[in-house]
Amino acid sequence: MQLHSLRELDQTEGTVQLRKVSSESGGTDSSLVLYPHPSENDPNDPLRWPIWKKHVTFGSVCAFTFLTNYAIGGLAPAFYILSLEFEKTMSETSHLLLWPILVLGIFNFFWVPIANYFGKRPVFVFASLLLCVCYIWGATAQSFESLLWSNIVAAAAGSSTEALGSAIVNDLYFVHERGSKMGVYMNSISGGNTIGPLICGFVVQSLGWRWHKWMAVIFTGINFLFVLFFVPETRYNRISQPNLSANSSSQAISSDSEEAIDVEKAAESRTKEYPGSPPSGLSPVPKKTFTQELSLWSGVPSDTNILKMFLRPFPMIAYPAVIFAFLGYAVSLAWVVSVNILNPFVLEAPPYNWQPQINGLINIPGLIGNIIGAYAGGWLVDVFCDWRTKRNHGVFEPESRLYLLIIPFLITPAGCLLFGYGVQRTMHWTTLFFGYGMISVGLTAVPTITMAYVSDCLLPVNMDALLLVNGFKNIVAFGFLYGVVPWVDDVGYIDCFGTQAGLYVAIIGIFGGLLTVFGGKLRHMSSQWHIIL
Repeated sequence: MQLHSLRELDQTEGTVQLRKVSSESGGTDSSLVLYPHPSENDPNDPLRWPIWKKHVTFGSVCAFTFLTNYAIGGLAPAFYILSLEFEKTMSETSHLLLWPILVLGIFNFFWVPIANYFGKRPVFVFASLLLCVCYIWGATAQSFESLLWSNIVAAAAGSSTEALGSAIVNDLYFVHERGSKMGVYMNSISGGNTIGPLICGFVVQSLGWRWHKWMAVIFTGINFLFVLFFVPETRYNRISQPNLSANSSSQAISSDSEEAIDVEKAAESRTKEYPGSPPSGLSPVPKKTFTQELSLWSGVPSDTNILKMFLRPFPMIAYPAVIFAFLGYAVSLAWVVSVNILNPFVLEAPPYNWQPQINGLINIPGLIGNIIGAYAGGWLVDVFCDWRTKRNHGVFEPESRLYLLIIPFLITPAGCLLFGYGVQRTMHWTTLFFGYGMISVGLTAVPTITMAYVSDCLLPVNMDALLLVNGFKNIVAFGFLYGVVPWVDDVGYIDCFGTQAGLYVAIIGIFGGLLTVFGGKLRHMSSQWHIIL
């Protein structure tokens, strides 16, 4: 069995020319370089799709991942009522969220190899339909076990959007767009866990928890139709081309025309530089019709088999970027979900005695924190990276993304301490709200930054790498969350959330700081490891 190195697949190793700095302007003016390079003669290349088509495809997948978390995580405000209805303890009721979190991670290891082999479209179509069926099951469940299993199977269906959703960002958008688009995607994931409980609180109080599920059925049914008709196959066999060279300026195109990219013009300039690239005189590939794009079959790779697809991702856990990304994502997710699990038993019990719809309002600061985190980790990081790229003679280094981890590094641990002290000392509810909002910043900021970083470093195998990030972070988060209720009962909220703050500082601060400083050397060294099947 022959093993390959990342350098064999991508000679750039993540360091690419994104800006052409004009010598005539004294280095103050620059124009954008598209990377990856769009196909020169194939209109079916997702990078060449019209911008509206990209956004509709991406939006449908984001809606899919939003609805997965909306109906499962959104049930949290009903936990206290469900524990009374089904005569379950606080720990047992929390399983409605804990086991789906584990399944959301584990089933990444199933869906990604299937998508690598058969394509993303058939996976999304089948999984979105299965999600809708599971919510019908949950809405009609007559026992706690039936409701639990409906959530578990729904999580298995929804897990298809975890790694594949973030991989679609790389299929549809260029490097300079990834941060902001990854921020939108992360807001879709986290938004389900904040908007869902916010709505569910009012629905549970006025109509009952089953109507929360029925609303999810309606939304997922509509989303299934969008996925069926407006999400074509985005898998594309892209030939890697060199990017950095003495004549790389010939690839540049004006950033002023970014919204309407003239791919053919850019392609003509690239063929002058790369003798190995297809000549511009090649006959254009016929554009697929709408009916052809609806097909669920796009062929299978001829140079591999499905067993290799299942085995290929695991050695990539050796890459430092992957280790950091899944650990950072795991603690960011675990700390937020721990608040979701615990807050109904805090705010709906004495001395607060809140009603479920009022308890759901705690998700307003959570939503604000998610939006701030996604903005800081997405759009702001893209702006910062562009600024550093210009200062670096137009050359982009993936480690530029990591500098802004300072934002969640400072805010999230402080939120953990604020929430822990607030609950144990029975402080005013605003203390809990501010603490939860600060914790929520990390849930979107950290994975938005780190998953874009992983994609930059490991672009040819990004889907397998993101599989490990999304799979292992849920498994690690499940380990923490499975014991969070007995942990709080044993040591109290201050010690529990104080320890969480310390772990967060250690992972984001120490590990993130080392990669910021030494990540370039580690990236170039690890690119020579022969660990890719």
